[in-house]
Amino acid sequence: MSSRAEGWLVEVPVREGMRIEANQVVARIDDRTAKLRADALRAQIQSIQADRTRLLAERKMIENQAEAKARTRASGVKVTQAARDMLDSDILLANQELERSKQLYERRVITDKQLETAQAAVTRLQNMRLRLDAERTQAEGALAEALAERDRLAVIDGQVAGLEHAEANLQSQLRQQLVDVEDRTIRSPIAAIVDRTFMLAGEYVGPGQRILMLHDPNDVWIEANIKETRIRYLRVGQPVEITVDAYPNERFVGRVARIGSSTTARFALLPTPNPSGNFTKITQRVPVKIDFVEKPKVLSPGMMVEIAIDVR
Repeated sequence: MSSRAEGWLVEVPVREGMRIEANQVVARIDDRTAKLRADALRAQIQSIQADRTRLLAERKMIENQAEAKARTRASGVKVTQAARDMLDSDILLANQELERSKQLYERRVITDKQLETAQAAVTRLQNMRLRLDAERTQAEGALAEALAERDRLAVIDGQVAGLEHAEANLQSQLRQQLVDVEDRTIRSPIAAIVDRTFMLAGEYVGPGQRILMLHDPNDVWIEANIKETRIRYLRVGQPVEITVDAYPNERFVGRVARIGSSTTARFALLPTPNPSGNFTKITQRVPVKIDFVEKPKVLSPGMMVEIAIDVR
């Protein structure tokens, strides 16, 4: 088993020959710095969430204020328009009264003062209409300002969207950081026996560096190297009689599980090139995997066995 992270090895709670369960901790790498990075990312995420909550509350307040102002200003425009419509009717009546007064004045039925009174009434009503027109213009401007405040909502929506993207990015970084924290606690994927430990607590490990070796005692097989001249007799499923040097008086039964497709020379650490052109023919061997049919006694990796394959 190797490490995916780098750091100081703070604990190796297993020893060689120890039986361990699946998911049991076999090594721990110092994770304090990794956890601090994760805490810093959480703090940034919480700050962004607080800013987003504040902006959403501000948006709601601006929206409510804008709607209230818009209703008030729209009501003011309607009231001013209604007052002006009524005033137009009064002006129409006043003009009609003025025309009648002029006709009566020409016939000397009314006095100068009565004509001036009719004229003054028309003038007063016209001045009131001018004032109402100004008030309506002012009310329409106030309504436009109230509606313009809604544009601030789009600005806040853009800020909220930016915060959401930033939070998503930080959430991704946090998940990655939590994986790094989890990788610093190394667990056995299977129930196994520890064969060898390569590192001790206090040493510094890098990514991919071996820490220990283990094997599953319930999953054992034999790898036999068969001469290439005999490989033509083998078939998958053929019965095999097995003798283990550790148990000389016992026989085990197995079967051929897989026949290799390349010779062992192709996987040698030190290849044997032939630059001189001289060639010595050597019989090659092909790896053959043999599974146990009957569960054997406790076997250790590397034990020597002898096999007899029935090729009939």
